[in-house]
Amino acid sequence: MHHRALCPVEKLYVGQRSRAVLSCTLNGRVDTEALTAAYDAVTQANPTLRSHIVADDAGHALALLDEADRPRLETRTGELTEAYATELNRPLTVGGPLSRAVLVSAPNGTDHLFVLVVDHTVTDGHSGITLLNTLWDHYRSRVTDAQPLTVHPEDPAWPQPVSTLLPPADEADTAAYLDQRITHTKQHPVELMPYDVTPPAGPGEGRIEVRRLTLDTEQTTALRTTARQAGVSVHALIAAILLKTARARLEGDSPRTLGCMSPVDLRSRLTPPLPPSVMVPAVTTHLQTLEVGTDSAPLDLARKVHTTLSDALSSGAHFHEMRITPEIPRNPALQLATVIVTNMGVVPGPRLPEVLRAVDVRLVPAREHYFPQAGRSPVMACVVSFEGRLSIEFPHHTACFSPSFMRAFRDEALAGLLALASAD
Repeated sequence: MHHRALCPVEKLYVGQRSRAVLSCTLNGRVDTEALTAAYDAVTQANPTLRSHIVADDAGHALALLDEADRPRLETRTGELTEAYATELNRPLTVGGPLSRAVLVSAPNGTDHLFVLVVDHTVTDGHSGITLLNTLWDHYRSRVTDAQPLTVHPEDPAWPQPVSTLLPPADEADTAAYLDQRITHTKQHPVELMPYDVTPPAGPGEGRIEVRRLTLDTEQTTALRTTARQAGVSVHALIAAILLKTARARLEGDSPRTLGCMSPVDLRSRLTPPLPPSVMVPAVTTHLQTLEVGTDSAPLDLARKVHTTLSDALSSGAHFHEMRITPEIPRNPALQLATVIVTNMGVVPGPRLPEVLRAVDVRLVPAREHYFPQAGRSPVMACVVSFEGRLSIEFPHHTACFSPSFMRAFRDEALAGLLALASAD
């Protein structure tokens, strides 16, 4: 079958034009022929990666690209920092392939940047990271094993949309949940982060940049220890610090109603669980509102975040959130937050042959459309720990938030996290 209809949840990503940008900075020798074959292998195994979005009677569908149009590894020589900025800002064209792989090699021939971009219509953080690691498994196998990994079958089936895998639900319960959520958003409207770039930039002005916060393994372990001793998750600690950092950029001393959005992985919560190798967006969200003052204690905020999120998961609210997702265009306040704090947890990096070393691994979300004319928006924080080192990426558009604003936001958040990590 060469077409697969998009479910109502997946259709929302079509308009967002959002994408996952995974990258590895490498040192050593790269066999471009083997890397080309590795990318071909993972695109062959995953029809969504060699598909494009087409219009159909129900709105949109995935359709396989002709063989001549399927994505292939791109290679070039260039300066790596500049190359990363280029790829971060390079969209996946409408109607084109939903994935892209690029290898940029420095003139010295030993330093490289590999970038893998996947449309969020067909991926989430966990499947994107698994795809990256699987690609490098194929690469390692090809350059070190007598019998490389193979891909079967020749024509793999399309993955099912996650919205069709949810447990049964009473329509009346879902409607009641939606009413309760809408009522709450009206009673507790949240503050968004005002843009600091004025006047609004014109169409086509600005670009996506990323400010980054990293902890070493010792600092990451210390932060985990603080979370464990406080009885909260690391995610809750990070959310608390980011809420405090955002509050410091709003006027006045009195408490303000801030929103914290936490993406929720559904894969492990389905029955049976959905493996991270399945290329579909399998994530929903949890939005909570908190009163945050200039004097709010981070640990108190963290306990509120942790308890509220835990209670929501225990009640099965995450399944309801997926069911009501198609209502978001009519009720955008359902997903309006001051900060968006992802949580990939601790994940492994690529396993490479001995002649090649991964200097750095990154996951950054980006999208096609930013709206400087809106005047305010959430601050996005992508949190992931590759090989036990915590990293928080703050992607932003320079027509909305200036680099100096986001640097100051990043630096204050880092100071807050280090203070928690060093707390006795």
